[in-house]
Amino acid sequence: MSTPAAAPAEAPKGGGNKKLIIIIAAVLVLVLGGGGAALLLMKKKAPADDEEGGEAASSHQEAPAHAAPKPGTPPVFVPLDPFTVNLSDKDVDRFAQVGITLEVIDAKTADQIKAYLPAIRSNVLMVLSHKTSAELLSREGKEKLAREVLRESVRPMGIELEDEDEHEDEAAPKKKKKKKKPAVVSPVTQVLFSTFIVQ
Repeated sequence: MSTPAAAPAEAPKGGGNKKLIIIIAAVLVLVLGGGGAALLLMKKKAPADDEEGGEAASSHQEAPAHAAPKPGTPPVFVPLDPFTVNLSDKDVDRFAQVGITLEVIDAKTADQIKAYLPAIRSNVLMVLSHKTSAELLSREGKEKLAREVLRESVRPMGIELEDEDEHEDEAAPKKKKKKKKPAVVSPVTQVLFSTFIVQ
C-alpha cells in the first residue's frame, strides 16, 4: 500500500516544476522584451539627436547651438533662384526681381537649408509681396528686408528669431523689464543680394 501513496506525492511535485518553468520562462520573456524595447528606443533616439539636435522631433524647439566656424574657414553660400514678385504699390503696377544668397555657417547647414528650400522660398515670397517700391529703393528698406529674409529663412527649421524692429519700437516708449530669453543662434549668418531690380 505504500506504493500507491508514493505515486500521488510525485504528481504534485512534477506540477510544481512545470509551474516554476512557466514562471521562469515568462520572466525571461518580459526581461528580454523590455531590454529589446529599450535598445530600440535608444537606437531611434540617437539618430534624431545626431540630425541637427533632433529638430525633426519638434517644430518649435529652440535653435541648436551651432559651433562657430573656425578662423580661416571659407564661408559657405546657398544661392536661391531669383525671385520675381509684384509689389504692393497701390497706384502703379510695380514688380521686383531679387536675387538672394544665404551665407551659412558650414556645409552641413547648407545641406539642411537645401532640404527646406521650398518652404524658405515661400516665406521669402510672402515677405517680398508685401513690400512697396518705396520701401525697397532705400538702403534702410533693403537692410530691413535682409533681416526679414534671415528670420523667414530659418523659420521652416523650427528656429524663431526675434524681430529687431519690433523690439526697437517697444523699447522707446516703454522701459519694462522683460525676462531675457536665451540667445538663439541662427545657422544663416547673412543675407546677400546678388540682383535687385525694382520696376
